[in-house]
Amino acid sequence: MKQKGILVTAFFGFILLTSTIMIAIPGLTPPEDNPEITITGTPADNFPDEQRAQFCGSSNAKSTDYVKEFSIPTACTNPLAVVTDYDGNVWFTQTNTGKLAKFDPNTETFSEYDNPSWPQGGRSMMWGIDYAPDGSVWFTDETYDSVWKFSTIDEKYDRIAYPSEGNSLPQKLQIDGSQIIINDFTGNKLTFLDPNQSGEEVNYLSIPSPIDDSVTADFAVDANDNVWFTNWLFQQGGVLVKFNQNGYLDSVANSDEKSLPLLDFVEIYELPVELLTPNGAVISKDGTIWLSDTTSSSFFNFIPSSEEFIQYVTADPLLSTYGNQTGIVKSPISRPYWIETDEQGRIVFNAQTANNISVMDPKSQSLIEYHVPSKNPYWGDCDPGTGMMLSDCGLAQIFDFTINGEKIWFTEWVENKIGVVDTSVPLPLEIQLESNTINLAPGESQHLNFIVSPKSQKDLLGISLILIPTQEFLNIDLSHDTPETFQLDSDVPRPIHTTISASEDALPGTYKILLGAQSSDIAISKFVTVTIE
Repeated sequence: MKQKGILVTAFFGFILLTSTIMIAIPGLTPPEDNPEITITGTPADNFPDEQRAQFCGSSNAKSTDYVKEFSIPTACTNPLAVVTDYDGNVWFTQTNTGKLAKFDPNTETFSEYDNPSWPQGGRSMMWGIDYAPDGSVWFTDETYDSVWKFSTIDEKYDRIAYPSEGNSLPQKLQIDGSQIIINDFTGNKLTFLDPNQSGEEVNYLSIPSPIDDSVTADFAVDANDNVWFTNWLFQQGGVLVKFNQNGYLDSVANSDEKSLPLLDFVEIYELPVELLTPNGAVISKDGTIWLSDTTSSSFFNFIPSSEEFIQYVTADPLLSTYGNQTGIVKSPISRPYWIETDEQGRIVFNAQTANNISVMDPKSQSLIEYHVPSKNPYWGDCDPGTGMMLSDCGLAQIFDFTINGEKIWFTEWVENKIGVVDTSVPLPLEIQLESNTINLAPGESQHLNFIVSPKSQKDLLGISLILIPTQEFLNIDLSHDTPETFQLDSDVPRPIHTTISASEDALPGTYKILLGAQSSDIAISKFVTVTIE
């Protein structure tokens, strides 16, 4: 258990950091010999006094035109995995209490359910959750190698021991028909179990991943029941794996062997060198796979028919998310984390270090990034050197979200809040491109104009342009008379004049650039497809 804790804490310690700033987290930095702990009778007692603002929240719930937050009544619960039930209730796990909690959007009230089996002072990252048709909520627990079932009818918990060999970490969880699928992040396997079982003695089917000594990250199931997931080595890249689970199970059922060679039932696709940490995975309605990269500002679309990866990019994080009081952050990144798809076929992901919930429409090639208002200054470079924290700086650590119709619910791990994005709220502006595509030869340039059109009845202050290429050999330059920041009057569209150029060393292929505009609450952009011939 100790070895597992060191490995897991070291890895997630890196993921919890802003771009280049080392933040103190339990287990990663040496504790004081005798830290002061004021007993409050709340979960905050799991942290010494000096860490409570960092992990237990720093502000009251806030709202924008698009996002509304709600403070959890119990202090310092560290909410993490979240899901909605058929009635629209929001269920989420609590890292710092071992409890499951429910939020009723109609009454805006919380209910928290004590877990009598949870050890006093126990803490665990609970990354995976799903709601079953029988009214039960299933979730994972990395510290105690467990899968939990909570009955929403009789309000009782059942603990199921997860098959742990070495450094297991049951992470994401999905109910798929008559089975539950779990990825073992550090145990390097996928696990399948029957949800009708209960108690300690449970039968699992564990499928080892094809790449040794790698991690097994998030997964998605396509229309033919193939399971897609990634194997990767930290900062060294990896592969996308397609597992033919029906073929495997049929062969096992008709064989005297208890298991068969996995490689007979998988197809492996090497990830592009730009994709280092594909945590999230989802399959869209068109059968293509989307992956989010947590060590960059990129997310990727994989097209199985052509075996092609297409790289997309987000807007840069706002300065308020990282502060940069010391000037240490040279290239801020947004870190897309988990990724899902909604009923409209849009791609949704949480951009961890941009403090955003983002929605990408593959059909319109548009990207809307909703900025979450709460920020914790202890997770950014927010100290001006006087001991006083900046008032609007830092991160809420938005580690999970769930989609319910046009609303996206999310948790704020270090702000003790949940929140909701309402994607039905009209946008304040729109981006109209002169062209959606552009062809360039290496060393060539072309003009490309777009218009930022107001859709609001009020003037918009502090609008800044978004001009982001996915490759270093692509450049976007503004004309000399076009400012990067401006006021957008309510009835005056603003034309933007740009020049797109490819350097002499540009590689042939298809690439994306992101053009748009943002305010302090929302970023609205569109992708242009650039073909280098």
